[in-house]
Amino acid sequence: MKKVYANADEALDGLLRDGMFISAGGFGLCGIPELLIDALVKSGVKDLTIASNNCGVDGFGLGKLLDTRQIRKMISSYVGENAEFMRQYLSGELELEFNPQGTLAERMRAGGCGIPGFYTKTGVGTVIADGKEVKNFDGQDYILERGIVADLSIVKAWKADDTGNLVFRKTARNFNPPAAMSGKICVAEVEEIVPRGSLDPDLIHLPGIYVHRIIQGQHEKRIEQRTTRKREEA
Repeated sequence: MKKVYANADEALDGLLRDGMFISAGGFGLCGIPELLIDALVKSGVKDLTIASNNCGVDGFGLGKLLDTRQIRKMISSYVGENAEFMRQYLSGELELEFNPQGTLAERMRAGGCGIPGFYTKTGVGTVIADGKEVKNFDGQDYILERGIVADLSIVKAWKADDTGNLVFRKTARNFNPPAAMSGKICVAEVEEIVPRGSLDPDLIHLPGIYVHRIIQGQHEKRIEQRTTRKREEA
């Protein structure tokens, strides 16, 4: 089965349709699938529901899809770095489902493991629990959260082999493994594709069984919040 594709456009060919559900890896701007996001923008696919920790920033990452009005609904934990996200939400142009970060990650992982739902204490007694089933275990209330199964997942990894085994680098690991697991089809962009057998099996973070298509490319890796201090005088 061919998994390696020449570019993002080819890797997404035949997978996209209006109204689809996409799970996207990354945290802030760390470990986001920049090239695949650009290909989504270029495709013009619309009315998307996207599950991702956040929605990039204005004009970069998933924020580009907000600028082109291709997103109908976001399932997210954090929206604070994107003014356009806030504007569209407050004006009623964008639907938003807030999830605690751990709950969102677990929903993705659960969906990828074939678990349709799970109970958690996180969100009990808050608006997060509105409309959800509540069950008592050992005197404590828990709310039912559904596993996420997306039509497509897009993720960013450091290295891959041609079978789709993925290695993530440091913090870029974040939401990428559970996001990848949650997609019926997973497309991964990587910095380097290495020969089969060259990855230490103990260091593989996501097995290739979850990954269907791979591309290699160059990434901007923009810094979300650059904080520096003045150089001390010699």
